Amino acid sequence: MAAPARSIELLSPAKDLACGIEAINHGADAVYIGAPKFSARAAAGNTLDDIGLLCDYAHQYDAKVYIALNTILKDEELDETEQLIRQLYQKGADALIIQDMGITRLQLPPIPLHASTQMDNRTVKKVQFLGKTGFSQVVLARELSLEQIQDIKAHTHVALEAFIHGALCVSYSGQCYLSAALSGRSANRGECAQYCRLPYTMTDARGEVIATEKHLLSLKDLNLSDYLEDLLDAGVSSFKIEGRLKDVGYVKNITAYYRKKLDQLFLRRQEYKRSSAGKSVYTFEPVPEKSFNRGFTSYFLNARTPNITSFDTPKSMGEPVGKVKEIRGNSFTVSGLVPLHNGDGLTFFNSEGKLDGFRVNKVEEGNRVYPVEMPKRLGVKMLLYRNADQAFERLLSKPSAQRKIDVEIELSDNPYGFTLCAQDETRTRVILSKAFEKEVARTDQQKNIRTQLSKSGNTIFEVKEVKIDFRENWFLPSSFLAEMRREGLEKLLSCRKIRYHREYRKAIDEPAIYPENQLTYLGNVSNKNAADFYTNHAVKRIEPAFEEKPLKGVPVMFTKHCLRYSMGWCPIYQKKQSPYQEPYFLSYKNWRLQLEFDCKNCRMIIKVDE
Repeated sequence: MAAPARSIELLSPAKDLACGIEAINHGADAVYIGAPKFSARAAAGNTLDDIGLLCDYAHQYDAKVYIALNTILKDEELDETEQLIRQLYQKGADALIIQDMGITRLQLPPIPLHASTQMDNRTVKKVQFLGKTGFSQVVLARELSLEQIQDIKAHTHVALEAFIHGALCVSYSGQCYLSAALSGRSANRGECAQYCRLPYTMTDARGEVIATEKHLLSLKDLNLSDYLEDLLDAGVSSFKIEGRLKDVGYVKNITAYYRKKLDQLFLRRQEYKRSSAGKSVYTFEPVPEKSFNRGFTSYFLNARTPNITSFDTPKSMGEPVGKVKEIRGNSFTVSGLVPLHNGDGLTFFNSEGKLDGFRVNKVEEGNRVYPVEMPKRLGVKMLLYRNADQAFERLLSKPSAQRKIDVEIELSDNPYGFTLCAQDETRTRVILSKAFEKEVARTDQQKNIRTQLSKSGNTIFEVKEVKIDFRENWFLPSSFLAEMRREGLEKLLSCRKIRYHREYRKAIDEPAIYPENQLTYLGNVSNKNAADFYTNHAVKRIEPAFEEKPLKGVPVMFTKHCLRYSMGWCPIYQKKQSPYQEPYFLSYKNWRLQLEFDCKNCRMIIKVDE
């Protein structure tokens, strides 16, 4: 007998209820959304009532709702956190995504725990430990290669979640203290100021300028759509889209894009299946380049590669549309096959290497473009990008997807009337009988019965097949058939809600020793509960989190992105020597950062130069 197909989850972001509903409509198997407080995106908190409404909506499709509660906590916040978690569970939340181990020592309902990427989950031992201490799913570090993911899967039974799309943090998640050091706004408390996206001037030890006002810590956006099958085979079971601050158009487009990619893959690889019910039909063709992006990279999935950075701009460039062919007066022509529209937003890199942009007033045949205001620095042969497609955005501003669950209906007669049986694609089944005085019809009733029972209206169902099992050609009025169909589908929906299965938190059945016997500020321990957790797991020495006791002279960022490599001077990969004298510095206004290179661990370390 063949092994059952493995359930695979497409996990989409939601900044609010509307985004969450659209993520489900457009094919997400699960949604992650910020709690009212204590989320790593402090600007994306949501009310308990909205979270409850999202859970109700998602559960109709067997889709799940995960709550991001992934900041580190202070002692005085633990009681409030415990109460909040109970309320979230009562609202129907399916799991908590956490960073702070202090949460595990609270009096919690039986809600599953997922280990946030903020825990810096990039080693076999770390993931093994999390699996042993009650976590049912672990969000892997974005920097991992396929081989590293395979190795982790080979040595652990916990479910693995991996980012497949969206913005990249340049630092290992949870190990960035740059924002906290420069402004007191802690990334681990959900208040990152995104200093990695600023323009820096890079100099060497003698003060020689290496690069001027470049976004040297800014990365392109992740896009692993070409590697979904590789990730499946490596052991990933949850595919995560980044973007809890993104708008609803982004969520619609990117969710639909990956839903279609995965569904096509499942048709060929039937050992995998989606983890929720229903099928989405779209009014548009999803195109990831049309949503916010800084250009795309596969990052380190296939080892270190060039061009992972976005040095020229941290803004969205958009999709390439062609080159400037000719400039004449207040208009220009574009050599390209992509149709442009009135109101489009176009961008280009000017002669100084900076991103410029303008709005299109009108487009004439032959791709002659009349901007609202002619850009001064636009030149012939410059490459143009479109970061706002008016026609595409109009489609996304309207209802753009319907998600339906397939249903089969069988209508049969009984001694007292008629019986309707409805069964959906998940084998949820209901039976409804109604008394009715039978009368043999003079004409064939099959067509009208199928027509009336096939209507599903505004329900979540789509009737794919109607079977009729009658002993006679009974006459049935359309109103009676409509009433049976309506009541049958209502009963089926109620049954789906009742039978929805919420998982429980994983039991802890074996002792676990933490991979390290001491924790520095990098352990992010900011409350007594967290300290007790690590002490009970054999950690001998625990220092407070950076946020509790700011330190000077320590690394504030650890990144696999390396400026030595980006400049072509890596002694390992490029085997070239730099013409500049180390150490190197990055400067922005009154701030100066010092760079160090840890070649043994293939990473760059950043410190604040006091």
